Amino acid sequence: MAKQELFEKSPVRAFDAVANGGLKSGELGLITAKKGLGKTAVLVQFGMDTLLNGKQLVHVSFDQHSSNVIVWYDGILNEISKKKTISAEAKDLIVRNRTILNFNQDNFNLEKVVNTLNALKAGGIAVSGVVIDGVDFAKAKEADIQAVASYAKATKTKVWISSTVAGDKLEEQAPKAILPYFAGVVHLSSKASTTVMTILKMGKATDFESTLKLDPKTLLITAK
Repeated sequence: MAKQELFEKSPVRAFDAVANGGLKSGELGLITAKKGLGKTAVLVQFGMDTLLNGKQLVHVSFDQHSSNVIVWYDGILNEISKKKTISAEAKDLIVRNRTILNFNQDNFNLEKVVNTLNALKAGGIAVSGVVIDGVDFAKAKEADIQAVASYAKATKTKVWISSTVAGDKLEEQAPKAILPYFAGVVHLSSKASTTVMTILKMGKATDFESTLKLDPKTLLITAK
């Protein structure tokens, strides 16, 4: 299976169809949920989408070791390409375009993450997508989120962040001072043994209605 065919089969296409095309380059998005509902799985699907588009991705994790993150990417790729053979060239390009970084938020804040991203850029890595998993808003200052948003805008990079949040209303997703920096906000919740994916905000729109959910077996985004 060729990389372009994989990109067209990406579960993110279902999300984009509902979310007015989804997050745009240069914008900051947020994925929230209680623990164990699939935030990392969704974040990895957004990251994989960048890779399947032939572009370079940086995955920053604050709560998982790099080896665990790689397992997530391998699993998601296998599910997207199930029953098809992925070309060795496509696999190699995905691995070469993926940079995984593991930090502890107690001693490495988001501003330092941005400094690392800028260093990668200076080193010739043309990053088009960034995903940051496990951000604790209790440890993040407005300056941290502002730094990430400014980086995204200046470099035209699409950035998704995940955080643990129990509430399901837009105003509950992040501290009041931080929330406006996010162009897109997606919340996962459990309903009738199903993980539902609710788009609380995308651009100026806040009234999305969809049937998006996570497949209980594969954790892929689906509208079925």
